[in-house]
Amino acid sequence: MSNFRFYYPIQIRYADLDAQWHVNNARFLTILEQARLHYLLELGLWEGKSFLDLGVIIADIHIAYLSPIALLDEIRVGTRVARIGNKSMTFENEIQDGKDGSTKAKAEVVVVAYDFRSQQTQAVPAAWRKKISDYEGLSE
Repeated sequence: MSNFRFYYPIQIRYADLDAQWHVNNARFLTILEQARLHYLLELGLWEGKSFLDLGVIIADIHIAYLSPIALLDEIRVGTRVARIGNKSMTFENEIQDGKDGSTKAKAEVVVVAYDFRSQQTQAVPAAWRKKISDYEGLSE
C-alpha cells in the first residue's frame, strides 16, 4: 500500500454501477476528478466557486484497473502531485479499499496550467509550485 498525505473518501452510488454490479470504468474518471478537486481545495489552490479560476486542464490520463469496486465498498482515493514541470503537473492516484487499504486502481493524470479566460496554457504559478512542493516534500 502506498502512502499518500491526502486521501479523499468516495461514496459509491447506484448510478456508478454497470450491468455486472461493479463500478463502471468510465466512473473512475469522476472519482479521480473528485479527489483532485478536493486536493486543490485542501491546499488552497482553488476556492471552489468558479471553474474559470480552476487553473488546470486535463492533458492525459492512464488508469490501471486492478480489482472491481462494488456498491457497498468503502473507498478512498490517495492523491499526490509527483512532478511539477514548467506548465504541467503529474498527479498520482490510488483508489483503495477504505477498510484494508488494498489497491483497486492506480492512475496517473497530467494536468496543464491553464487560463480559462484567455484560453491559453500558462506556467505553473509560483505560489502553486511552492505550496505543492512544501506539502509533498518535492524539491522546487
